Amino acid sequence: MKTYIEERAIEIANYMIENNATVRQAAKNFGISKSTVHKDVTERLEQVNPSLAAEARKVIDVNKSERHIRGGMATKEKYAHQHEQAAM
Repeated sequence: MKTYIEERAIEIANYMIENNATVRQAAKNFGISKSTVHKDVTERLEQVNPSLAAEARKVIDVNKSERHIRGGMATKEKYAHQHEQAAM
């Protein structure tokens, strides 16, 4: 594996752990795809730094378990906003 990929995987994991960031937030921050973030943190980082990979995996798992709640809140806000505009 190329050195810059290893360094990127470590940077992404540290960012996600420090900011409790989602894969989507990390992808946006680093200007890469969600697939790349996920692969870097779950597969590539495991070869480079297994303990850091385990910490990052915890953040991913928590975010994954909460995503249905965030999605529901986003939908609720969307329709509340539409309702407000219709009332005007």
